[in-house]
Amino acid sequence: MNAERIIRIVAGSFVLLSLALGAPGSPVFQNTNWLWFTTFVGVNLFQSGFTTFCPLNNILAKFGIKSGSC
Repeated sequence: MNAERIIRIVAGSFVLLSLALGAPGSPVFQNTNWLWFTTFVGVNLFQSGFTTFCPLNNILAKFGIKSGSC
């Protein structure tokens, strides 16, 4: 599995988890402040599309996971 695929899986999981914890209609609702985490992930994905800087990509590279075509 390459780094791009892992990044997409992690980002999608974070968004779904934080929405589940932050949406008042959710059965696992904790607090609406979890929606700030959703915003953080979205902004990070947006900026990485323009700058190609992604902190998770740097972390995965240190673990030896190679970048590759999706």
